[in-house]
Amino acid sequence: MIYRTFGKTGWRVSVVGLGTWNLGNQWGELSDREATDIMLAAIDNGMNLLDTAESYGIPNGMSELRIGKTLTPSMRDKLIIVSKIGNWGSRTGAHVPKTGPDAIRLCGHACLGRMQTDRIDVMLCHEGGIEDPTVYIEGFNALCEEGFVRTYGISTNSLSVLKNFYELSNGVCAVVEVDYSLINRKPEVGFLDYCTEKNLGILVRGPLAKGVLSGRYNRESVFGDTVRDDWNPGQSDREEYEDMLDKLEAIREAIGDDSKLVETALRYVISHKSNPVVIPGATKVEQVIDNARAGAALLDEDLYEKLGDIGGNI
Repeated sequence: MIYRTFGKTGWRVSVVGLGTWNLGNQWGELSDREATDIMLAAIDNGMNLLDTAESYGIPNGMSELRIGKTLTPSMRDKLIIVSKIGNWGSRTGAHVPKTGPDAIRLCGHACLGRMQTDRIDVMLCHEGGIEDPTVYIEGFNALCEEGFVRTYGISTNSLSVLKNFYELSNGVCAVVEVDYSLINRKPEVGFLDYCTEKNLGILVRGPLAKGVLSGRYNRESVFGDTVRDDWNPGQSDREEYEDMLDKLEAIREAIGDDSKLVETALRYVISHKSNPVVIPGATKVEQVIDNARAGAALLDEDLYEKLGDIGGNI
């Protein structure tokens, strides 16, 4: 596993971490034992960063609860834990509004309780389109002053939202999480350059495009989970899904070996000059091991450029 400096935090972080959205049963049913085995496999294979959120899970908070049940104090001390505040109840239509800094503090303390820890290394604002994040920044600053959060940032795909958050935080913002993959190359235009300029730690969600870059899915696939059910025939995001499959074929042709698809997709992202860290999810231990192996090396320069050229045309 390669480890790199995580922006201005100075922490050494594995280039592949574990995203735990999958561990809350929104991507399909997992037992507590299965979730624990996935986390332990991640740690055993060199991952030292876990990404979660208050809203991950059915019910909300399930992923954080499972983290709390799994990690011993000695394990926790060796890990960077990232959580997010902002989407509690959104999936069920019962969104909990964040009306003031104390509401953010309350949510932060709830995250601490669910994960059975006395600190969270990175807390992110989970409202990626927010226009005025003052409430979050004030709440995060309070949590930092209290010693419960070490640093903070935002999860967003919008450069304008990121810039506004950074400026309103007076440059305290240290981490950003963004959707980026071989299929979604938008962050390469301006977003990642800004992160480099401000020395932000970059977390990449969706490096496998919700599983499309695993190569396991096609036009006949049926999705029963709550995350991708809109990809099914006749649903709202079907056209987007079919467009992703078209892009996948061009990528497959360039790689030439389906067994290398996941490895190449992850290595493409971590090979970007902005030094991102990827946080793919997993529903099986075998997937964790495969993802960890991808973190052993960067992508060959020739293949990186070849994929970059293809990406520019799709």
